[in-house]
Amino acid sequence: MKKYKIIFWSSTLILCALMLFSATMYFTQYEMVEGFYRNFGYPTYLITPLAIAKVLGVLAITSRINNSLMEWAYAGFFFDLVLAIKAHYEFGDSYYPALIGLIMLLFSYFSQKKAFAY
Repeated sequence: MKKYKIIFWSSTLILCALMLFSATMYFTQYEMVEGFYRNFGYPTYLITPLAIAKVLGVLAITSRINNSLMEWAYAGFFFDLVLAIKAHYEFGDSYYPALIGLIMLLFSYFSQKKAFAY
């Protein structure tokens, strides 16, 4: 049980750090992110809501208050990371940060099921 808690918190903290770093970039370097979104073919009006959703997702996962909210946060992060990997790969950009985030998400999700079995 303790092993799974260590895996959960380690992978969750890395995942959350990546998401908060991304959200911070969205807020502080909006013009640069807007350029990336245009190059990827994504609508730029998604930047601010996505940054807010990332912050709220981090809060939902780390607070562990509501299981349904955690499930939604994991699902949102999963789709965000899969789309980020695809966009960066198609553009010829480095997709490794998003891939690391996806791996950490999977470790976090499946280890929390074992670490906090109800």
